[in-house]
Amino acid sequence: MKWCYASASAIGSSHLRSGTRLQDARRCFVSDDVDGAPWFVAIVSDGAGSASFGGQGASLVCHTLGQLARGYLADHAAAPDDATLSGWIAQARTRIDEAARTRALTPRDFAATLVMLMVSPETVLVAHVGDGAVVCREKTSGEWRVASAPQHGEYASTTFFITDAPGPRVRFTRLANDFSAFAAFSDGIESLVIDSASGRAAPGFFTPMARPLDSSQATGNDLALSRSLTQFLASPRLNERTDDDKTLVIAVSK
Repeated sequence: MKWCYASASAIGSSHLRSGTRLQDARRCFVSDDVDGAPWFVAIVSDGAGSASFGGQGASLVCHTLGQLARGYLADHAAAPDDATLSGWIAQARTRIDEAARTRALTPRDFAATLVMLMVSPETVLVAHVGDGAVVCREKTSGEWRVASAPQHGEYASTTFFITDAPGPRVRFTRLANDFSAFAAFSDGIESLVIDSASGRAAPGFFTPMARPLDSSQATGNDLALSRSLTQFLASPRLNERTDDDKTLVIAVSK
């Protein structure tokens, strides 16, 4: 198996107007496990708009979980179990706690969501806190399937965060890898790519997004396609439909 992926983030027009920083963060890479099997890892985090350091919290989440995933794969061949993943999330919470204490703030000031995707030749694994989502393209039918859906709070504009007390509301999903393409994204494009009534992924969005990666000769990060994706996410056409920060990671296996 070989991987080709593109990833990008773009600041929302509402943040540009208010002079606030990008609140989304991402980390994605391909890493071999101890037996040499190639894993694709994507981590997307969205800092809470109501949190003064939400963007920093998102960055800490992505950096911490990325480091831990790389270290784990260097020593293991099997997918991490739920207890291991929960331990990683606890370490991310600890780093946020430390950052908060340093600034005389609270962890809630660093509130951020989590979408973590790990894919081996056999397994698809998602650890998910809050909104954003993961979708996958089935190998046989080519249909796009929502593997882990957004989770909102009591009201449509609310969700859950990795910093929630007494602990985060984490959802784990494990699937056999019967898929050929994967996407993870923050809630900035959620309403555009998942039908609110049916909860299904929009093939009219994801199929054209995956097509250039299917034909790409690059291995790993296709830098040209990542630049094009950045331009698309920052385009006036998209900003007319959503004013939030936007992050999208899309990968295909060959």
